[in-house]
Amino acid sequence: MSAPLPELVSYLEGLAAPHILFDRQYRIVAANAAYRSQFSPQTSVIGRTCYEVSHHFNAPCDQSGESCPLARSRESGQPERVLHLHHTPKGEAYVNIELVPLRDAKGEQAYFVEKMEPLRVAQGLPTAQGLIGRAPAFQQMLELVARVGPSDASVLLLGESGSGKELVARALHEASPRARAPLVVVECSSLTETLFENELFGHERGAFTGAVAAKIGLVESASGGTLFLDEVGDIPLPMQVKLLRLLESGTYRRVGSTELRRSDVRIVSATHRDLRAMVAEGHFREDLYYRLSTFPIRVPALRERASDIPLLVSALLARLAPKRPLSLSADALQRLSDYAFPGNVRELRNVLERATLLCDGQTIESVHVQRALGEDAGVARAAQSKVDMSAALQNPTQTQRSGKSLKDMAQEELLAQLRNHRGSRAELAAKLGISERSLYRRLRAIGKAD
Repeated sequence: MSAPLPELVSYLEGLAAPHILFDRQYRIVAANAAYRSQFSPQTSVIGRTCYEVSHHFNAPCDQSGESCPLARSRESGQPERVLHLHHTPKGEAYVNIELVPLRDAKGEQAYFVEKMEPLRVAQGLPTAQGLIGRAPAFQQMLELVARVGPSDASVLLLGESGSGKELVARALHEASPRARAPLVVVECSSLTETLFENELFGHERGAFTGAVAAKIGLVESASGGTLFLDEVGDIPLPMQVKLLRLLESGTYRRVGSTELRRSDVRIVSATHRDLRAMVAEGHFREDLYYRLSTFPIRVPALRERASDIPLLVSALLARLAPKRPLSLSADALQRLSDYAFPGNVRELRNVLERATLLCDGQTIESVHVQRALGEDAGVARAAQSKVDMSAALQNPTQTQRSGKSLKDMAQEELLAQLRNHRGSRAELAAKLGISERSLYRRLRAIGKAD
């Protein structure tokens, strides 16, 4: 294959962002100054393959368990964009990759230009701050963050309590052109209907008794930046229409004022609730739901990214006890990895904080973790019981390695809960997360309704 045009190489050299040029055999034929400075300051990459340099792979990415932008571009004939975890002089880091195919005189793809931008809001290694993870579910979420971050689109974060939705909101803000402006958090669950309008939009002097001076609201405080509505499903229904007006027109009024004010904010919201079900039940406005969920992102639960627990443990211990060189024994780490963590990363942090207080040495042992889990282990077992029972009802023929069906296992779990429970049937139903009627129906099925 002929060498690339000198004009093309010269053009890439003048670009501020890191770029490389490689051929159809994945061989790098040019790398600009920005790339050499950030990714390869000591050694030349010319003649080496992109997958060996970036990933230390012996075969192309799509043959090594990664998404390959070149393979995708060959199939689509279009530019492609992916998020990869690359080896860099400072360790592994997430990098946004934009690949553009270049065609020769025959119209065939001859070269590929790859632009690389480090994603500074997340890491594949333990760090003091930011999002941390390497698990597939985490990377899928992060790719969506990288795609929508630079835009002004409204984002709805969906995920369980404690899964890190506020950290994702902060990552979205920091990946946007608004990063230099404020990120203002609105704790929707703590605001009553009266307080919500006042906190969000502010008030004028004399608007109500005690309003001795005008007050700017959180919308105004976030001007030019991002407004993060945490637990948006808790917004009172009468207030939802006023939030809708803000989203649709970018305007609002302070309490006690007729003056229409304009806002310049990006809306990111989060909830652990099922907003679709709330819409169906009439508890959440359908038009507001669609305005908020222009770009929904699901934040995975910790149990869906259990392989990230060692990374998270290292980072959290550094934050919790910065002056103590703490580590976990293999048994302690296994104990954490086997735990369901219904409270997700927030619960992991709490457990580790308790374990650091229970440990007098530098190594947290399994006994420290077990004591730190305490009552949480019982809560986790109850939470898992709900999952198992639900799965049994939906998949009654599914079998486990033991040969028992999920239905049999769920019935055994129900019998165990019944034997150990000392309260009323209503309390048992609440503990299992089902209605009392459903509990009686299941008890009748196993002859324990009396």
